[in-house]
Order: sequence, then C-alpha cells, then structure tokens
Amino acid sequence: MTEGKASPDTEPASARSMAWGPRLGWDRGALARRVTALPRPVKWALIGLVVVLLYALPLLEIPIVSTPDTDFGGVLFTVASYVLVALGLNIVLGYAGLLDLGYVGFYAIGAYTVAVLGSLQAQLSWWLLIPLAVVLTTISGILLGAPTLRVRGDYLAIVTLGFGEIIRLTALNTEWLGAAKGITGVPRPPSVELFEVPHLKWEGATAVVDLDDTTRFLFFGVADQTPYYWLTLTVIFLVLGADRMLRLSRIGRGWEATREDEDAAELMGVPTFKFKLLAFACGAFIGGLSGALFASRQGFINPESFLLLLSILFVAAVVVGGAGNRWGVILGAVVVAYLPERFRGFEEWRLLVFGLALLLLANFRPQGLIPPRRAKRAQAVDEQLEALEEGTARA
Repeated sequence: MTEGKASPDTEPASARSMAWGPRLGWDRGALARRVTALPRPVKWALIGLVVVLLYALPLLEIPIVSTPDTDFGGVLFTVASYVLVALGLNIVLGYAGLLDLGYVGFYAIGAYTVAVLGSLQAQLSWWLLIPLAVVLTTISGILLGAPTLRVRGDYLAIVTLGFGEIIRLTALNTEWLGAAKGITGVPRPPSVELFEVPHLKWEGATAVVDLDDTTRFLFFGVADQTPYYWLTLTVIFLVLGADRMLRLSRIGRGWEATREDEDAAELMGVPTFKFKLLAFACGAFIGGLSGALFASRQGFINPESFLLLLSILFVAAVVVGGAGNRWGVILGAVVVAYLPERFRGFEEWRLLVFGLALLLLANFRPQGLIPPRRAKRAQAVDEQLEALEEGTARA
C-alpha cells in the first residue's frame, strides 16, 4: 500500500458513510452543479412544475405514495406541519447551534392562543388570532431565551426541555386554559367556496377522473383535509423565502459564527447573545404559526396533544435531514411524519421498523440525509488529517 494513504480497513466509519452516495453512482454535488448550469427559464419552469405537483398531490391519489389506511389529505397536512416546525427548529439548532428539546412548548402556545381566544374565553376573528399567536410565541421565545441563553450545551438542553413540560403542565392544571378536558370549537379558517376539484381514481395503471370524489377549493370543513394542506404549503413557501434571505444576510453569518465558535465570534466583535436571542425568537415565531394552523385544523386540543415525544420527533426531523440545510430538514420532516403513516398497515410493527431505520441512519449517515456544505467540507478536512496522521505513524 502506498505510504501515507489510509487503507479501507482503517478508514474511519464517518468517512465510509460519506462515500456511500458515489459508490451507488449518485453524486449530489454533480447533480446540483448541473441544475445550477441550466438556463434561468428552464430552472423556473422546473420549479413551477414541482410546485404544481405538490399542490396537486392530494388530488392525484398515486397508489404508491397515497396512504390507503388513512386520509391522504390529512397525512399531507401532518407532513406539512412537521416541515414548517422543522424549518423553525432548524434556525435554532442548525443555524445557531442551540439544542432546543422543548420546541413543542412554542407549538403549544400558538395552538392554545387560537383555541383560548377564539373559543374558550373570547370569539376573535381567525385573521386576528394568527397574528396574536405568532406575536405571543415570539415574546415567549424572547422571555425564555433572555435568562437561559447564557448557558450552553447540555444545560441549555435541560432548560428548554423543562420549558416544554412546564407549558403542557400549566395547560393541564389551569381551568382558564381548559385543563385536562381541553378546548373544543377552535375556529377554522374562513371558507370561500369557489369551485370543486375532482380527484383521480386509479384502475391498475390507468387514472380516471372521479367526479364523485371532489375537494371544495378553500372550504375548510371537517371531512376534507386537503384545503388545510394547501394553506400550510403556501405558508411553507413564504417561510422558505424568508429563511433564504436570513441565511444569506449578516444575521445568517452571525448565526454561523456563533455556532462554530462562540468565544472566537465574541472576540471578533459578533454580539453572540443578541444573535442567539434572535434565533430563538425566529424559531418561536414559526413554531407558534405551525401550532396555530394545527389547532385550526384539529378543532379540538388538550394537553395530551403536546407531549414530550412530539418535541423529540421535531428534533429527529432536523437531525435526520441534516441540521443547517433547509432542504435536508424538509426531507427529514417528510421521513419522520410520512413513513409511520404510510406503513400503518404494519400496526404495532410500524414504529419498530421506523426506529430501526433511524438507528441505521444514525450509524451509516450520522451527518443527515442532506448535510450542509460546511459538514462536507469539515468531513473532507478530517479525512485528510486522519490519512496524514496514519501515514506519519506508518513512516
């Protein structure tokens, strides 16, 4: 063997995991370069086709993709809710590097704001409830972050974990918030019934328009969940635009510096505490928005809707997809929310299979399905250093 080159037997596991894509003939970097090289009209046309496909997905009822045991529109709404939450948590965890294990607390505050002020204690308009929900969750993010963001690492994780449980227990033991019985009659978005859109019915490989199965456009009722999915998908596109602008701005660079080395960032004049507090506020804003949409679709909430397990799943979505990469966390949210519903036919085995899949991913793809570029650069540097050290030791 050539001196200074790591052998396959001594190659680190992380390096082997990074190489699985090229071994299968899939180079995501080359694919991205080809897409970037396309003419601008072609790229916009492809983006438009993807957007149309996403909106039409609940109407197509594709046999392999649809969920035969549950309402496909409802599953898509759940997936969209997870995607929205993952985008918010990615700002906190992926951009700023703050481990938040109680993110479900912001989700719950947004949901309870809509439920309490729209049904239990007042009957405010839905158009007023959504801004109130995001304002209150943003304030709660600032109030939580101001005293706690001065601690780091495990201590911050413990504090945020306690915050999520405090919110749930407060709702459970406060009669003004509905206590254990919860809140019913949560207001839904105002409906504008314009026209009906038919679904497709598949007869083998042939698709037939089913005029007996239709969705009323912008009618937010109980039976059909598709309009809620369309609403949440539209919000996701707006959040993606804002996320991209923040990531490329001075704020995004401040988050990156804080995440990589907080002490060095402080020495370079970066106000790290201010940027961490801003990340918490932005994450709380999006989490509260998703919780408000969840309560509006559900029509009923209680403290059992916001268990700690939900917060862990939110973190899993970000980690599985690749913390710091917006497209990665979207894919991670789809995996975490969609797969258990798609394989609901397995009954009690579906969660076991899902857990095993996460375990395999953690071992063979620890940086996530679509890691950010910084992770790949750091991985390449680590591989070179390890090869250099091994070559020096052999010499």
